[in-house]
Amino acid sequence: MSRSYATPLIVAAITAGAAVPAAAQLRYENGNGGSALFYGQFDPAYLTFDDGVSSTGKLVDNVNSNSRVGFWLRQPMANGEFSFNFETALGLRPSDGLSQTSTPKAIDWSRTKLRKIDFAWQTDTYGKFYVGQGSMATDGVAENDFSGTTLVTYSAISDTAGSFRFRTAAGALSGVAIKNVFPNLDGGRRGRIRYDSPTFGGGFSVAAAYGEEILTVGSNDKYTDIALRYSGEAGGVKMKGAIGFSRRDRNGVDQDDTMGSFSALFPSGFNVTVAAGSRKNSGDYTYGKVGYISNWFAVGSTAISVDYYRGSDFNSVGSTSKSLGIGAVQKFDNANVEAYLGYRDYSLSETAVAYRDASSILFGARWKF
Repeated sequence: MSRSYATPLIVAAITAGAAVPAAAQLRYENGNGGSALFYGQFDPAYLTFDDGVSSTGKLVDNVNSNSRVGFWLRQPMANGEFSFNFETALGLRPSDGLSQTSTPKAIDWSRTKLRKIDFAWQTDTYGKFYVGQGSMATDGVAENDFSGTTLVTYSAISDTAGSFRFRTAAGALSGVAIKNVFPNLDGGRRGRIRYDSPTFGGGFSVAAAYGEEILTVGSNDKYTDIALRYSGEAGGVKMKGAIGFSRRDRNGVDQDDTMGSFSALFPSGFNVTVAAGSRKNSGDYTYGKVGYISNWFAVGSTAISVDYYRGSDFNSVGSTSKSLGIGAVQKFDNANVEAYLGYRDYSLSETAVAYRDASSILFGARWKF
């Protein structure tokens, strides 16, 4: 779709979303305390990427929070609750799949788009047990964030434009993509068994999981991870944080990642977020964000933020990757719509190769139902 058509579509979606009342929750109860809840979201955006020589722009699905549908089944039982969660992405063109040389199909669903087929048993005393396709213990550990701007700026830098490649100083396309040098090392979703402990010590909990990559044909990767989480409030300041360790076993070769994040939201609306991670023998990064949330408009809150990422040694020994991002998200509460705009620049330096700086702009709107 050309830019001339995409831009009016996004503007129309934002305007229409702000004007239409939010739909009633699609929830059904069985009379025995159980319920079924259907939900989803649609998150179209327009992405432009400037690599220092040329600019590429397309209508995409925002992978920072992609379009999806799903449902929950919950049934209280003696000493706990049984639940089942199914969720799938819609398979729309992903923002992290677009590049200078490749434009994914507008719609291309495959089984790798399945996010959750997850059974869980929440006990009253012993914690929660999971089995199925779903979040590993470290999923989200590097992404604690109270800023309200994660639709355009958060530690997963490559979700916006991960497949675009840097150009060398001479203007040639290199083999180095954004996703190669801006990882956040966060855990993912696998076919796994997982256990979450009850909360202890005033807001702490522990999770551990073992999983395998079951959706990608030909993969026999195995994963083991553990995470410590915290959530609490002191003096009106909301806080959440986590630290985790993950090991991937690929044909007997281990890849070890350590990651963590912390975020605090002050009563004034100011918020701070930090994250960091290290891949053994393969690089490390630090990330920081400062944000502010205010009710400037009657339609809903406005969130703005500035963030910075610095990675070392991810592409080669001595390489440095840096990114500065600015984001804004405007809520329209009555319509369950969030309109957003984000700008990000990217730079990469290596001892043997010089690269041009690049930048991206992402704007769109997410509607939840």
